[in-house]
Amino acid sequence: MFVPKRLALRQREGIYDAARKVFTIVGVTSLPGSFIVNAPFGRFAPQSKSLTVNGRLGWVLMELWSPLGFIYAIYHSPLSNKTSKLSMPQMILIGCFMIHYLNRGFISPARAPSRSRMHVFMPLTGLFLNTTNGGLLGSYISSPLAHQYLQPENAFTSLQFYIGMFLWAVGFLGNFWADEILTDIRRKGVLRGKEGKISNGTEYYGIPNGFLYRWISFPNYLCEWVEMFGWALAAAPVPRLTDLEWLLTPSGIYSMVLTTPPSKFAPTLTPPWIFLLVELCIMIPRAYKGHQWYKQKFGDAFPKERRAVIPYIF
Repeated sequence: MFVPKRLALRQREGIYDAARKVFTIVGVTSLPGSFIVNAPFGRFAPQSKSLTVNGRLGWVLMELWSPLGFIYAIYHSPLSNKTSKLSMPQMILIGCFMIHYLNRGFISPARAPSRSRMHVFMPLTGLFLNTTNGGLLGSYISSPLAHQYLQPENAFTSLQFYIGMFLWAVGFLGNFWADEILTDIRRKGVLRGKEGKISNGTEYYGIPNGFLYRWISFPNYLCEWVEMFGWALAAAPVPRLTDLEWLLTPSGIYSMVLTTPPSKFAPTLTPPWIFLLVELCIMIPRAYKGHQWYKQKFGDAFPKERRAVIPYIF
C-alpha cells in the first residue's frame, strides 16, 4: 500500500480498505472464467513465441512483486505501527512469508532444468496482483491490530498460533516435496529426450507418482493451501461467518461489489484470509483443467482413481 505519508489516517485507512475490497472481488469473480480460459504458461503455454518470455525469467518477474510489496508495506504502509517494534510472533510470520516466496519465486525456478515459455500476460498480471497482495499482507502484519494480536503474551499462549505454524511447516515441506517430484521428471526428460515423455516447448511432462500423487494430480497446490491456511490461522483472527456469507450467492457478490462501501467491506476478512481465498479461486480451476489435460494426454496410462486436488473428492 503505497500512499503519501501526509494523508490523514482516515484517508489512508480508506485506501487500505479499497485495496482490500478490490483485490478480493477480482480474485472471487475470476473463478468462473478461469474454468474456461487457460492461464498461458506451463502445459498451456502458447505454441508461438510471439509475446512470450523465457519461462524461468517470467516466473521470477511474476512472483517477485509479492515479497517486494510485502517488505515495503511493512515500513511504509498506511497502517504501519511506527511507534512500536515488531514483536517476535510478527517477525516469525514475516520470516515464514519470505521463506515461502524465496522458494516459490527463486529457488524453484532455479532448480528446474526447464520451463515452458510464458505469455507476457502472466508477469504483467503478477505485477498488479502480487504487488497488491504483498502490500496488503505487509500492511496488515505491521498494523496496530496485528501488533496487539501478535504480542508474545497473546500468540505464544494461543493454541491457534501453534496449530497455524505447524500447518504452515507441513504445507511448506509438502509443497517442496511435490515440486521435487515434478522437477525430477523434467530432469529425466532432459536426459532422455522425449522417450516416454510429452514435451511442450522445452518442458517435459510425465505422470508423477509417489507422495500424494497416489491420490491427486496437484498435491503442490493442496500443500500450498495448507501452508497459507496455517499462516493465516497464526497471523489473524478467523473471519466471522457473516463476513463470508456474501460469497455463497451471485446476488451477495453483486451487492458486495456495487453497494457496499470499502469501509464496510467484510471487516473481519483480513489480508491473510483474503490471500487464501483468492489463491483458492485462482488455483482450483487450474487444478481442474490441468487434471483434464493429464487424462487427455496420457489416456489409459493415467490412474483412473486419481482426483485433481482433493483426494477422493475433486
